[in-house]
Amino acid sequence: MNADRAGQDQKGHLKTEREGRAGGLTGRGASAAVIAAGCMWGSMGLWVRRFTAVGLDSMQILALRTAVTAVAMGIFLSIYNRKLLRIRLRDLWCFFGSGICSILFFGYCYNRMIVLTSLSVAAILLYTAPAMVTVMSCVLFHESLTRRKILALLLAFAGCVLVTGVLEGRQAVSTLGILTGLGSGFGYALYSIFSRFALDRAYHPLTITFYTFVCALAGALFLTDWGPVARFVAGAPGNALYGLAYGAVTTVLPYILYTSGLQQIENSRASIMATVEPVVATLIGVLWLHENMTVTGAAGTILVLGALVALGREKEE
Repeated sequence: MNADRAGQDQKGHLKTEREGRAGGLTGRGASAAVIAAGCMWGSMGLWVRRFTAVGLDSMQILALRTAVTAVAMGIFLSIYNRKLLRIRLRDLWCFFGSGICSILFFGYCYNRMIVLTSLSVAAILLYTAPAMVTVMSCVLFHESLTRRKILALLLAFAGCVLVTGVLEGRQAVSTLGILTGLGSGFGYALYSIFSRFALDRAYHPLTITFYTFVCALAGALFLTDWGPVARFVAGAPGNALYGLAYGAVTTVLPYILYTSGLQQIENSRASIMATVEPVVATLIGVLWLHENMTVTGAAGTILVLGALVALGREKEE
């Protein structure tokens, strides 16, 4: 009797977070959401060019991104459904993990890494993340490690290596550069892990995304010189709109889509699917910025797409 009563209390306590989840993504829609998130992340370089042109550094750009996301989502949820703003204090560690340990730690390590090494090496070290997600998910969530999943993981990593062009020239990498690169991959991987913990506690993807960036913003407040950011936003009306669009396209929408996809597909599969990001970044460079597409870049694109096809055809074992 006590067990039944406790179960009923727990169901009632989780009712708020469960509302709205009945219409969640299923099947191919979840995979499409994750791939779409990767495509949006792949467009980030195009947006960042304007910020760097006006003198913002990488940490200031990250801080602007977190601020726009936290404020915009807070306003949206206050209007759309205030119940989605409710969380239990005992679950705060999930959002601290996704916000501080993932978003902020990843951003800091990546910013340090691109100073210590080349962008191509930085990208390769970053995309050790799917392997880390796969291993951690097997241990923490008992996800299966199928042959097809291993094949997709190898194809995706090989594709990223080729796309970034790291094999086309000799790269000198310091020990500190390698460590910060692996740190960026680890931080990148932790978003999938902590988001899964939050989803298992019946939180809505909108709630997870909002509190992730609230926590990330709280950390960024102490690590960022906000003066240049404020001057950029106040410089012209178009700057503020550009900042809002940047936050929406590279952060709000992709993180909501990715987290929604995690409701239906495994962490490891989602992380591999998101490796479409460097492919999109390369294609944008070729089609929009008139950069050259190398043979190895084209081969890498084909390998990453092959990984997505392999995952799409995977059957439950």
